[in-house]
Amino acid sequence: MKLESNGILIINKDKGYTSRDVVNIISKEFGTKKAGHNGTLDPLATGVLVICLNRYTKLNELLASNEKEYIAEVTLGIKTDTLDIEGNVLEEKETVVNKEDLEKTLKKYETTYEQEVPIYSAVKVNGKKLYEYARSGEKVILPKKKVTIKKIELLKFKANKFTFKCLVSKGTYIRSLIRDILNDLGVIGTMSNLTRTKQGVFDIENSYSLEDVRNGNYKLLLVKDVLDIDKITVSDELKFKILNGNKVKGNYSNKVLFLDEDGGELAIYKKDNDDYKVEVML
Repeated sequence: MKLESNGILIINKDKGYTSRDVVNIISKEFGTKKAGHNGTLDPLATGVLVICLNRYTKLNELLASNEKEYIAEVTLGIKTDTLDIEGNVLEEKETVVNKEDLEKTLKKYETTYEQEVPIYSAVKVNGKKLYEYARSGEKVILPKKKVTIKKIELLKFKANKFTFKCLVSKGTYIRSLIRDILNDLGVIGTMSNLTRTKQGVFDIENSYSLEDVRNGNYKLLLVKDVLDIDKITVSDELKFKILNGNKVKGNYSNKVLFLDEDGGELAIYKKDNDDYKVEVML
């Protein structure tokens, strides 16, 4: 039986698992029901999945990243209902793309635009998830959301496939981005592979496979390792107040992480008029 572990675990998700599958496996490994992920990956996708354990599950909102990096592969000549290779094929035809035209179109998408959400997604319209509309064949107007493609570059180019890397804002659907790029080029294609390489400060280079976790080959990250906020060491007297969730006075920045004299994390506080009040107890 493991002692309660509080922390952030960066998993390199394998293909074929849902994000929930990974959370369930991690929960079992750590003997806890308190585990959650931050940023869903489809079963087709691999890469960075941020898991919070025990008291750290309270941090999901604070850890939400404004930008994510992906490497995506596109297979030309196939159109599917899900916008990825695992969907039902709607159309197939021989397709050729000019590399120069492709690079110009990719660069055109280094911008902010209104992106239509894919119908095979969990976004709700009138209280019902879009994929439920899709499965029932019911018509629905797909919502649009403002997204920003901060950087995009072509990595590989072959006759019927290409691979690109992109840095995007939170909420961007790479399947939809690919659809839009291909529509601009006047061709059909679908996403055949996707890897999330970064989510905010979390990088695939510092992630662990599920096998690593099973073998005990991992490191849990702490708030003080990952959040860019002021860290203040407090006296035992102030520690007592903080542990009781009391407001405290001080001259700190807008948000602060209080530590005890041994470096243990106590709580994150935020400014509240002339005082500081608890945001997350650790």
